Amino acid sequence: MNRTVIKHVILIVVGLAITAPQGWAGNKRIMSIKAAEVVAERAIVESVHGLKLRAKEEVVDMIPTTFEGSTESKTAATIKGIKYEEKTYDAQKDIAKVTASVQLENITNIDGKPMSLGNKVFKRVGFATSTPAMAGPIRALRAAELDAYKQLIKRVVGFTLESKTTVENFMLKSDEVKTKVIATLYLAELTDYGWDENGDAYVKLKLDVKDASAVIGEKVVESADTIEVEGLGSQENDYKSGGKTSAQPKTKK
Repeated sequence: MNRTVIKHVILIVVGLAITAPQGWAGNKRIMSIKAAEVVAERAIVESVHGLKLRAKEEVVDMIPTTFEGSTESKTAATIKGIKYEEKTYDAQKDIAKVTASVQLENITNIDGKPMSLGNKVFKRVGFATSTPAMAGPIRALRAAELDAYKQLIKRVVGFTLESKTTVENFMLKSDEVKTKVIATLYLAELTDYGWDENGDAYVKLKLDVKDASAVIGEKVVESADTIEVEGLGSQENDYKSGGKTSAQPKTKK
């Protein structure tokens, strides 16, 4: 190999070293972004097509003992036209954020009923990570979202309450309060979300009163044009293990 060829080879290698990214890119970034897209898509489906929520709260002797909630957002309809307006990725925390939107004229909701949306635009945000240790804030945000949905359903559809109090010798012996929510909610809009200084998440949702009245087929008694609620979610469980809270929280180290 003559000097001219060697010189060209050296120049090519140097050029590659300058233009190549620092280190080889893995699939973590792509996986996290794609997962965030799916989460944003679910949020769109829940907002537009609706979700079914089953929730239960229980307070015993003035102490919260449990909150359980489950949702179903499966829909037989095909949703089209979702656009991803923004995709960001925090490489240090391995957290992806995707903002998705959709504009629809009409849809078939989760109960199989046609609904006219008048080309209204719905926008939702999805977060995801490929690192389990970084998922705490995202899980808290989802918990806050379900709490907000539950509050909206309580305001619009209502809930059932069971209460039993026993007094003996003029003293409270036992007191139990249970609330149950089983309902479907449509057309909830996200207005704000975030985390406070303690790491607890909050999600704010609103619902147009006229839309709600049209969906459930009866008048919603509200003085304002919209119903707005704020749901809360936590990253850590301060109580003992076993799936339910107890009277004494664990001591944090």
